[in-house]
Amino acid sequence: MSWSTEPPYPFRGVITPPLPGRLAKPRQRGVTMILDKGLGVSATADVLSTGASYIDYWKLTFGTSYFYPELVLREKIGLLTGAGIPIYPGGTFLEVAIWQGALEPFLDRCVALGFTAMEVSDGTVPLTPEQRRGAIQASLKRGLAVLTEVGKKDPRDKQSFQLLHDEIRADLAAGAAYVTIEGRESGTGVGIFNDQGGIQEEVVEGILGGVERPEVVLWEAPQRSQQDWLIRHFGPNVNLANIPPGETVALEALRAGLRSDTLRPCLDPSWSVPKER
Repeated sequence: MSWSTEPPYPFRGVITPPLPGRLAKPRQRGVTMILDKGLGVSATADVLSTGASYIDYWKLTFGTSYFYPELVLREKIGLLTGAGIPIYPGGTFLEVAIWQGALEPFLDRCVALGFTAMEVSDGTVPLTPEQRRGAIQASLKRGLAVLTEVGKKDPRDKQSFQLLHDEIRADLAAGAAYVTIEGRESGTGVGIFNDQGGIQEEVVEGILGGVERPEVVLWEAPQRSQQDWLIRHFGPNVNLANIPPGETVALEALRAGLRSDTLRPCLDPSWSVPKER
């Protein structure tokens, strides 16, 4: 199958998605980032066979890239870049590189392997603003698209809204394309989530209250209920990250109102698609 052309879809023209307005690729809003914890080449190809049209970024999370045999990693990266999907290693891997004084060779190796993007974060390893900006600029210099991440992985290291706002502004000024809000792969007890995985609306509003361009905010939301909440509050083109590979098409159905959670509001005549922020 060629990834360069849009395939025919059997129900287009017969069924209209109940939740309207979903943008098609290429897009700057409504991006979906896949969190990959170690799929092989065949499993990756299977995901792409049904989901390539709905995936905007693919992350080999934390330090998993370290454990791939090189030929397998190159083949997998080639599959994704061939599908037009930017691929990058997790921010924790880059944090280790900075901590060990190996940022430049790390980035060079990533480029040589075929990675096309980079995540800059300090969720575990503290970085100064200068280190953070330097990592962004060093990545851009090598032709890598940059996504950053704000927030800490340990709830005990919770940051103030002001600090998050300052980091977001600084990252965007340095050239980041998107800023990801930390949610981990669990979606519990960190960022906008409480210990049960529920969304704390006041935290969402507190973060957005200091963001001039909310369309560049990428929300980590690995759980279906979290994705549902964000779509119902911000519309089908909210940016969502940390999506399990096997949930790619299911998320697109949620975005389109073709899943019960987001179909139900569409049945209410008084409900309207929320204005995007």
